[in-house]
Amino acid sequence: MKILLIGEYSRLHNSLKEGLLVLGHDVMLLSSGDHFKKLDTDHSFHSSFLSDYWLPLKIKNAFYKLTNIDLAKAERGLRFHFLIQQLKHFDHVQLINSDAVETFPFLSRILYKKIFNKIKNRSLLICGDDTPIIDYLLKKETEYSILTPYFENKTLKKHFEYPLKYTGKNYRKTFEWLSKNCQNLITSDLDYKIPMEKMKYNAHFIPNPVNINRIEFKEQKIDDKIVIFLGINRSSYIKKGIPYFEKALQIIQEKYPEKVTVIITENIPYTDYINKYNTAQIVLDQIYAQDQGYNALEAMGKGKVVFTGGGNEFVNHYKLTEKVNINALPDVDYLVRELSFLVENPEEIIAIGKRARAFIERVHDYISIASHYLAAWK
Repeated sequence: MKILLIGEYSRLHNSLKEGLLVLGHDVMLLSSGDHFKKLDTDHSFHSSFLSDYWLPLKIKNAFYKLTNIDLAKAERGLRFHFLIQQLKHFDHVQLINSDAVETFPFLSRILYKKIFNKIKNRSLLICGDDTPIIDYLLKKETEYSILTPYFENKTLKKHFEYPLKYTGKNYRKTFEWLSKNCQNLITSDLDYKIPMEKMKYNAHFIPNPVNINRIEFKEQKIDDKIVIFLGINRSSYIKKGIPYFEKALQIIQEKYPEKVTVIITENIPYTDYINKYNTAQIVLDQIYAQDQGYNALEAMGKGKVVFTGGGNEFVNHYKLTEKVNINALPDVDYLVRELSFLVENPEEIIAIGKRARAFIERVHDYISIASHYLAAWK
């Protein structure tokens, strides 16, 4: 098959592409690289003119303050339009989500229609914020979610503009149009599988693909100090519960000054992010989750102990009897206790790391996952 993948926010589509290539398929990835992350892509529609040069960037920001219109969205849409003029003879197209082109919703629909006129077999991936996910979370039927800080303090609304935009009329119209014009809806982890089921959508559940051949497993060695890594994406700072991690780390540093080293990064490219956390034994990923996001999965594949989603839904679904990560909760005292236990029992870091790698190999192997995608598409 000749396959077109559109959009990238982690390494999901890159890893899926790598698995499909191993299985003998021809794959092209189009994306913006997701801004500062600079993720790999075959062809980019990144708004380079308005985002990478000082004067256009200043003009863009000033225009946004005056009109609330982001000109970078227009540039991405225009660049994507020129890319799709070159597309020929694809058998299948998959969108990373309903805002895969990261442009204005009305323009997204125009561009999607142009693609769909060329490619008759289509799928929509639900692997992050999207209309039915946010609709479900707004029902407040879960113990906690990425919207919990917003529910607790409405003055934080500006921090939730990205997820809440999917409930707007134009974004909702785009999702509904796509759900009717794609043969398949696919969810990538339990944080999306469960809401889609609750909202009565029929979607395939296929776990995230992780290229285990690309990720080297190293058994953790505790020589001098235990290194704890926290990578901050400022745009998702509140909804991922980073303040809880920061408070817990402050206590841990004061409690174990001779035993712990803390590394904190903010808004750095993906390759730099990986290089920074390679030295760590413990990685703090996110609060408010039932399952793992992509960064957590890669860290687990390297044998690190990751604080992330790992609650009852996750344990029961995968029938786990031992910890493969640490379930991160919005509770500083709890986080301090879990971190303290690991610092005082470093052999547990080694054991959890081994189980984490085995779990990734069993559930997330990129070639096996690619075959599941092919089956769903057919």
